[in-house]
Amino acid sequence: MEEVTMRFGGVVALDRVSFDIRRGEILGLIGPNGAGKTTCFNALTGVYPPTQGRVVFDGQPLGRRKRYQINRLGIARTFQNIRLFGNMTARENVLVGADSHHRSGVLSALFRLSRHRRETAEGDRLADELLELMDLGHRADDLARNLSYGEQRRLEIARALATRPKLLCLDEPAAGFNPVEKQRLMDLIRRVRDLGNTVLLIEHDMRLVMGVTDRIVVLEFGKKIAEGSPAQVRDDPAVIAAYLGVDEEETAGDPGTAAEIDDLRGEL
Repeated sequence: MEEVTMRFGGVVALDRVSFDIRRGEILGLIGPNGAGKTTCFNALTGVYPPTQGRVVFDGQPLGRRKRYQINRLGIARTFQNIRLFGNMTARENVLVGADSHHRSGVLSALFRLSRHRRETAEGDRLADELLELMDLGHRADDLARNLSYGEQRRLEIARALATRPKLLCLDEPAAGFNPVEKQRLMDLIRRVRDLGNTVLLIEHDMRLVMGVTDRIVVLEFGKKIAEGSPAQVRDDPAVIAAYLGVDEEETAGDPGTAAEIDDLRGEL
């Protein structure tokens, strides 16, 4: 992102935000509620074109490309709220993602031409591989609405991966998870990265973010206030002030605030 500003009427949701995502890394995007994290995702994935600035992916400015065009360039995302097709099976949901790169048309499907048969077989194979990757192989033929909450979250990731992205954007994937599910998610995110994907992660669970990311970008009120490794961000006074609403130096003599800061560092 290069100097991206997003305005909605008189509200400035992003204010000249710039950061790079390095190939093969897991980048965390964090900040208090209302910091502009999801707006960043929406600008990156074509939901809203930036008011100012630009988003460049793999050397190509995204400009006002449509969302399906951005997806074909190699960017996929999940959402805060689960958006599955509940009356379709887990496998069918993943096949929806795989279909985004199919080139055979209606006539090819009607007459079962070789290209359609080849793409169908490739899609089936990819769906089975991704369901296994997400520990959902045993639920492949179950309706998505009958899966547990955690399974539905993992199914969304499998469907996004089926579009063969270069960059996978995960918007609060651990929301509603218990500690065991969060640990499993951390392992899955690492596996996704190890398969050659780059991951951009929004997440409120700081232990998860600190445990899985390579770098972190911090937003507050639409502005970038910090960027660096998890260790650097953990000790950044601007980050502590953003989350607690206090300045560490100004409250150095307050034992109550000092305890809050220690607790926050423990979370971070």
